[in-house]
Amino acid sequence: MPDYYQILGVDQRADGAAIKAAYRKLALTYHPDKNPGNHEAEEKFKAINEAYAVLSDPAKRSRYDRFGSVDESIPMGADIFDIFASVFGSGMAGGRQRARGLTGEDLETELRVTLEQAREGATVRVPIERYAACGHCHGDRAEPGSGGKATCATCGGIGQVRSQAQSFFGTVMTTRTCPDCHGEGQIVTKPCTVCGGRGRLFASDKVEVTLPRGIDGGYRLRVPRQGNAGLDGGPAGDLYLYIELAEHPLFTRDGDDLHHDLEIGLAQAALGATFTVPTMEGDETLQLPAGTQPGSEFRFRGKGMPRLRHAGYGDQVVTVKVVVPKGIGPEARGHLEAYAQAVGEDFDVRETVVDKVRGLFGGRRKGRGKAAAEGEDTPAHDEKAAAS
Repeated sequence: MPDYYQILGVDQRADGAAIKAAYRKLALTYHPDKNPGNHEAEEKFKAINEAYAVLSDPAKRSRYDRFGSVDESIPMGADIFDIFASVFGSGMAGGRQRARGLTGEDLETELRVTLEQAREGATVRVPIERYAACGHCHGDRAEPGSGGKATCATCGGIGQVRSQAQSFFGTVMTTRTCPDCHGEGQIVTKPCTVCGGRGRLFASDKVEVTLPRGIDGGYRLRVPRQGNAGLDGGPAGDLYLYIELAEHPLFTRDGDDLHHDLEIGLAQAALGATFTVPTMEGDETLQLPAGTQPGSEFRFRGKGMPRLRHAGYGDQVVTVKVVVPKGIGPEARGHLEAYAQAVGEDFDVRETVVDKVRGLFGGRRKGRGKAAAEGEDTPAHDEKAAAS
């Protein structure tokens, strides 16, 4: 995704007035009327207008600042003169009219990227299948050099038809796109011999895309003008990429932070030890103190992922996992038994918590039974006393 702030030469904190002033200066410099035949200036003019279309709209700018992309289509191609006219007025648009032709359809596809590619903002090649402009007629649909187009009889070459109707308020005039030429103003009379007059052919292709540094799974990137080709000079559609982050063998991602599990032994946790821990920038040394508890966390500051569209990096969090051996030899067992004896750990613990609970309630039942027995003796004794 291009850096719109860099294109206009403004800071991310620039207000609307500063953005508009920067746009006015650059648009006048790179306007095609001032640079006839200069393809580089024309592309620069398109990029300037695209940047202004986003940064001048509060909603689009907010989404761009947060996610590095804008879901809504951004006016480009022929529409750039509409943007120019909205800033300078229609009189400065150079007398240009909006280009005719049909815009190509947008495309969507999933893109699976690695953690390394997301971290460095790599340029990846995305395989897609799309309609590309016919190489023979270049999307014109007519056989080149044959004069294979004629003025549309329905609209007279205007591309629009008008109609009027009477209403309560008087005569109402409406204008709509010509249904026969679809706004082109011309009808194909001699179709292209390669594409059959369709103007485009289905083909497999690869599109180069530069990922924003720090991109995460779940984001959607818009790649302008990389969808299906347009017709009759119309611009191509856009390509939308749904990002999926591939699993990594060493790290898991949580926002801008990376997590890594470090497995250690009982003795290493108790006595402390030094470990070499992998990070995305190479190995780092981690000194664990004596008495490290299972689940303890240690941070390497700035070793995580770049903050998307912001300065700085997240951290790498190392979580200690104490591994208890399942089988040990006689010598190791002897050492562990000696340790247990030294710290007072008893291996012959036969009375469980359940046993203690049973004993507690059992004692109460025995007590009540004894009292009952003693109570039974008393009435008998009293009866004998009464008889005497």
